Amino acid sequence: MNRSPLFLITTFGLGRMRPASGTWGSLPPVLLAAALIAAGVTPVDRPVAYHLSIVAVLVIFAWACVMDGDAAEARFGRKDPGEVVADETSGQCIPLLALPIGAGTPGLHWAGVLAGAFVAFRILDIIKPPPAYGLQRVGGGWGILLDDLIAGVYAAVVVQLVARLVFSM
Repeated sequence: MNRSPLFLITTFGLGRMRPASGTWGSLPPVLLAAALIAAGVTPVDRPVAYHLSIVAVLVIFAWACVMDGDAAEARFGRKDPGEVVADETSGQCIPLLALPIGAGTPGLHWAGVLAGAFVAFRILDIIKPPPAYGLQRVGGGWGILLDDLIAGVYAAVVVQLVARLVFSM
């Protein structure tokens, strides 16, 4: 495995950070979303630019998992090694693509929504409710990636439910 795939599959080396490498790997999409929103590129005001940016991150890092997952497992000597965090980077994008429509209003500030999406994803990625846990048994890069994509879908649902129940959206 050469440096280029290793750089992507470890999300620019964040997978080597300790503790909680998956948490470090989940940060870049949230920071990108925060930067886009701060620049006025919000899911409400400029949805195409916002969503294309987040989808690009999701696709690039998912591709890295699928294409280089086997090589990463061989390099690090175990299945779904902690250094590989491109799966967390991809999975974290999903709740960021489904932020509540009312986000950004005085009652539901962007920072709170982004923090909620981050926390929901991390919790669901760690506890891996079905079928996420079982998908880890899939071989290679897909096995590394799929449980995180499911956790991302669950996190998106949680963020939507909390926004609607707590903030009466």
